[in-house]
Amino acid sequence: MTKTLKVGAVIYDPKITVIWDMIRQFIEDKNQGILIEPVFYDDYRHQIDDLVKKEIDVAWNSPLANREAELRTDGKVKYGLMRDTDRDLHTVLVTKKGSGIESVADLKGKKVAFGAIDSPQARLIPIQYLRENGLEFGQDYEEVRYDIGVGLDGDHTGGELDAIKSVEAGENIAGFAIAPNFEAWVKDGTVDGSQLEVVGQTPSFDHCIFTAHEEVADEDLQAFSDVLATMDYSKERDKEILDLEGLKEWLPGRTSNFEEIRQAVDYMNFFDK
Repeated sequence: MTKTLKVGAVIYDPKITVIWDMIRQFIEDKNQGILIEPVFYDDYRHQIDDLVKKEIDVAWNSPLANREAELRTDGKVKYGLMRDTDRDLHTVLVTKKGSGIESVADLKGKKVAFGAIDSPQARLIPIQYLRENGLEFGQDYEEVRYDIGVGLDGDHTGGELDAIKSVEAGENIAGFAIAPNFEAWVKDGTVDGSQLEVVGQTPSFDHCIFTAHEEVADEDLQAFSDVLATMDYSKERDKEILDLEGLKEWLPGRTSNFEEIRQAVDYMNFFDK
């Protein structure tokens, strides 16, 4: 008997619906006893609401959304795959050359730029990083936040790009962006790399992961993972899907590298607000 899983995805870009229709068709064509029905959301909070209520089976989650699911279910969730590109990431601390900022300690009393309020990589994990290096939120520096796409958990470049541009313009002394984004902006000229320098980076962290509610059968979640894992970057059709979704290979999900976001959420009492 073929099982159909309802899989939630947040539309942070118009292409998301296209990608998930391609994934749905890929899984259907594989005929491995599992099908999916994509369910789309405008933000992660509503997606997690439905996961907790078991109105969807699996959610394609940001690290913040995954943590929300863990907290709201007392840890009674299951994990699926993650992208190869979502492992061992860093956010960089960027300042203008000649600013005099050489370490986190030099930010004391200064204006620091962050992405949106719910961005794991451009706000929450950086705040935890500053705390780990002796600077307390709301006390030792002034937060300047760029709230673009709130609800999308930073799954867009708007907020953190504005943060880095504010540093380039001299409006803030330093700012944070996830390393691959900053490197891409320097490479394509979005920001002037000759004016900016990286003076620090957060500990490594992982990003998106599939989160399932506890009543999803292990064999169904495994079947979903197994069929995704058959995507082969050397095959033209598979490569198109993988490129659109930003990976070369699906890997087993892990939660060991979510410690920074867990600590940041606790430190900020994020879901108590």
